[in-house]
Amino acid sequence: MTASQETEADRGTRPPVRIVLADDERMVRTALRAILSAEPDLEVAGEAATGAEAVSVVRETLPDVVLMDVRMPGTDGIRATEQILATLADPPRVVVVTTFENDAYVYDALRAGAAGFLLKRADADTLVRAVRLVAHSDTLLFPSAVRALAAEHARANPAPPAWAARLTGREAEVLRLMATGLTNAEIAGRMRVGPATVKTHVASVLAKTGSRDRTQAVIRAYEAGFMNGR
Repeated sequence: MTASQETEADRGTRPPVRIVLADDERMVRTALRAILSAEPDLEVAGEAATGAEAVSVVRETLPDVVLMDVRMPGTDGIRATEQILATLADPPRVVVVTTFENDAYVYDALRAGAAGFLLKRADADTLVRAVRLVAHSDTLLFPSAVRALAAEHARANPAPPAWAARLTGREAEVLRLMATGLTNAEIAGRMRVGPATVKTHVASVLAKTGSRDRTQAVIRAYEAGFMNGR
């Protein structure tokens, strides 16, 4: 089940998704808080105006999701994302919030381990769906946008990485299907195998590519030329 297919009853069976908002503009944080706090299954656990403050607030509140502005004074969103993911045993999913989707900062944040990105001009419904998706789903956030960004910033004619040769045929197929934004259940249906088998393949793909999650694996696949059959 994807986040968009959940019912209110489904959401009511789980504790609220706890969120930290990190943006140097108070008005942006206020608007995000108003939208998210209106949803019974979402809860704003804290706010931060700088990257360094974001790291501190996340360590104190241990949220499920962080909405992270990439451009902040001092420690920017990229460095803050790296610190959060490197220092917490069970880190939150980080979604970078940006004005421009082709921003090199966004790409660097995804390479650092951010689970996806969201445009500041996104409407309230898109924002809420995005938070629920990264918190509960096993698919990519806006897969077409991630693929486009990865393809734009990927190096030309990269040398094949060592991990590519270590992927089995099934794992390579799973990685390509992951990049299209399919869930484990959808991949299982496409490959005609059980969801547990797909889950095992996904775990192996993440381990072999040295990726924290599906987004980072897809980014690395594009960087390596893997998605072009190299």
